[in-house]
Amino acid sequence: MTEASDKLFLFGPGYVAKALAGLWRGEVIGTYRSEESRKRIEALGLSAVSVEDFVGLKVFMEHAHVVISAAPTDVGCPGLAAIGPYAMTAKSVTYLSTTGVYGDLGGGWAFEWTPVAPGSARAKRRVAAEDGWLSVRSDVRIVRLPGIYGPGRSPFDRVRDGRARQIIKPGQVFSRAHRDDIARGLLALIKSDTKGVFNLCDEEAAPPQDVPAYAYELLGLDVPPGVPIEQADLSDMARSFYAECKRVSNAKLKAATGWRPVYPTYREGLRAVLAAEQD
Repeated sequence: MTEASDKLFLFGPGYVAKALAGLWRGEVIGTYRSEESRKRIEALGLSAVSVEDFVGLKVFMEHAHVVISAAPTDVGCPGLAAIGPYAMTAKSVTYLSTTGVYGDLGGGWAFEWTPVAPGSARAKRRVAAEDGWLSVRSDVRIVRLPGIYGPGRSPFDRVRDGRARQIIKPGQVFSRAHRDDIARGLLALIKSDTKGVFNLCDEEAAPPQDVPAYAYELLGLDVPPGVPIEQADLSDMARSFYAECKRVSNAKLKAATGWRPVYPTYREGLRAVLAAEQD
């Protein structure tokens, strides 16, 4: 059972983890690698511990709810290397992964029981990280996230600086999630003490070109013409992004916790982002 005074330990406190920290009522600890990141963490009112302070990591992890959001590298998951040996001392452990582990489903649905079939090196590293965490603690909670957007990280930024493009690939759809819905979903999972694998996403997988088009409309700008993917000069990362097409189900998370997304589609989410920017 989660108590109000419980500690939250964030390994790699990034965009989503910081939003979760804002919802937490007890002490929150975040790791840092540089003096600049330490100052940013402490400016948020969090306790800070260096990823190289193994004694401090061990002390802060004990009886804490641990959330690992640092991405794996070619040499493995940095969180697993730094705090994996202390995993059993934590009250719970949650690893933030990606729906990319399902690979390309040709527009089909990805459920938690869908076999993983990573098609990119990044997704393969995520599968290895998931397996690594489960090897040190069998009740690790795996949360698979889709494309993330929210304040400061939305199509509005790309529209304003001229980087938004309407890349058209017939039949292509992606699932997404607003940062704040993810934070609330993670909080609901931790409070419920539910374990296992969960997808955390919105309710509508949509064509990628529809999202920036809606951002243009909300800003009162003309939507530029679309560019067929064959004519688009895409980076290798972008091409791998478009190589996968799937719809992700959040039904298991809703059934387990009662959580519901405040922003069930990108339309509600983008309207909220724009309203927050204009406040």
